[in-house]
Formats: sequence, structure tokens, C-alpha cells
Amino acid sequence: MAKHDKIDVGLSTILNPVPVVMISTANKNGDKNICTVAWTGTVNSEPPMVSVSIRKSRLTHDFIEETGEFVINLVNKNLAKPCDYCGVKSGRDEDKFKKCGLSSIVGKNLEYAVAIKEAPVNISCKVVSKTELGSHDMYIAEIVGITADSYLNDENGRLCLDKAKLVAYNHGEYFLLGEKIGFFGYSIASEDVLKKRLG
Repeated sequence: MAKHDKIDVGLSTILNPVPVVMISTANKNGDKNICTVAWTGTVNSEPPMVSVSIRKSRLTHDFIEETGEFVINLVNKNLAKPCDYCGVKSGRDEDKFKKCGLSSIVGKNLEYAVAIKEAPVNISCKVVSKTELGSHDMYIAEIVGITADSYLNDENGRLCLDKAKLVAYNHGEYFLLGEKIGFFGYSIASEDVLKKRLG
């Protein structure tokens, strides 16, 4: 077969790579949990909104149902192993913050949900709608606050997420984001801009 001859690979969640994130929550009693999620994405700019799909059986689902809040914590290389652990173990059986040696902090502009201090970026979210899909419920949420580690800012105060060494999930495996090959609009950028931005 030639390189671009197509084969049928069946139906699955094949859209890859996707961000892998740690969703942190708390209930009204102050119990905390972390859940690893790969089904999340940006859905709106103004106001900034995201979607996240959570299995109905997850403790995180219970906490979101109770409070309408959660925090998306971006995952870097240092958090890759705890991230995986939080995806295979249940918060019904153990305190995943304690087990993974992670610290909880107040989620910015939230009443209940907590953030993971060790995560490079914490995105506070409040649910605006829920759609029942089947195995998962999809929550659409407005971003109400964002905090980031100070080392991610450059001398001009610009957030440089490339410094975070973020991790992506690709067909069941974790990958460290690598070489920058372009930027938004680089296909039409001048040679001077390309040289400045890409080296």
C-alpha cells in the first residue's frame, strides 16, 4: 500500500493529541479530590469558556454536581506521574492530594473548589450548563480566574507557557511538548518576523 492509502480503523476517541489535565474539586464539607481528564477544550473566547467531560461514576462528577465548580490544573513533566496516578485511582478510596504529595490552595474566585499548588497554571471554572452524553456528562463552564507560577512570565510580563514543559496525551501515552515549529499567523508572516520569532 502507498503511504496515504487509507485503512478503516473503526470508531473510537481517536482525536489526538489532547491536553491532559488534573481537575481538582471539593465538596461543601471540604473533602477534596483530583481527577485526570483528557476530554477538555476551549469552547468560547468572550467570556472565556471551556468544556470538560466527566464519567458519571467519578467522585469528581459528584463534587461538580454539588458545587458547580472545578479547577483545571495544567500538567507539566513534574506532574506527569501524579497525573497518571490520579487517573487510575479513585478518590473514594484515598486522599489523592496526600498520596501524591500535592498541596491544595484556594481556587481563585471560587467558593469550594481547590487548585493544585504544584501545577504551573490553575484555571478556575464555574459550570453554566451540562449535557448528558452517555458514558460522560459534558460541563460547559466559564473561566472566572487564572493563576500561574511566576517563573512563566518574561521580563515584559508576557505569559510564556512554553517554559512550563507541558504534557499532552496521545492515544494512551503521555508526551512532553517539544520543538516550536510555528506560531499563529506564521504562514503569512514576513521573513523578519519569522527570524525574530523562530530564530
